[in-house]
Amino acid sequence: MKHFSLEPLKEWFGFTRRERRSSFVMLILIVSIAGLRFIIPVRKMTIEELPVEVRDSVNEYVSRVSFYSAGSSYRRSSVNRQKPLLDINNCDSAALEALPGLGPVLSARIVKFRNLLGGFASADQLKEVYGLSEETFNLVRGRIFADTSAIRKIKINIADYKQLIRLPYFEKYEVTAILKYLELNGRISGMSDLVDNKLIAPEKESKLRPYLEFGE
Repeated sequence: MKHFSLEPLKEWFGFTRRERRSSFVMLILIVSIAGLRFIIPVRKMTIEELPVEVRDSVNEYVSRVSFYSAGSSYRRSSVNRQKPLLDINNCDSAALEALPGLGPVLSARIVKFRNLLGGFASADQLKEVYGLSEETFNLVRGRIFADTSAIRKIKINIADYKQLIRLPYFEKYEVTAILKYLELNGRISGMSDLVDNKLIAPEKESKLRPYLEFGE
């Protein structure tokens, strides 16, 4: 049977005071660190505490899953909620107000401009409505169309000054020149007569074409 030896203890007490103090502090630290595992409850590591490489991989995976999930939801929503296009030639101001960005004032102006024109030849003509910005037009452009069969045309060869000047694309001097030409020549056969005889500016030809009729 081995006897308990006091040699290690004697050796420890043989340390200098500074050495004994350092050893004692280290012992306390070791015991304290070991005890923390039992005192502090285990918690889950947050993503911010993960290593940078792991965190980036997790974030990328989550982003991809969210993207495809959102895209799938959007496509299903678009199919289920797609609304019919609004014909801006055959709708009232209340229907226009239901479009994004169009309040009662702009809707009333659109109807008034449509009446002056005799109908829209293109949805792009909404950009000519006073106060309707490019941003607002971009909001509604995918929700509207213009039924050109609804356009009210002007029979230019029998029209009077009041009928012609009502069309916003005509200037007073142009209407006067057209009526004078009709008085002297009897009739206008087509758009080429208007342009070639300098009755209208060439750049107006495409704008006026949908609204003029050259028969009797």
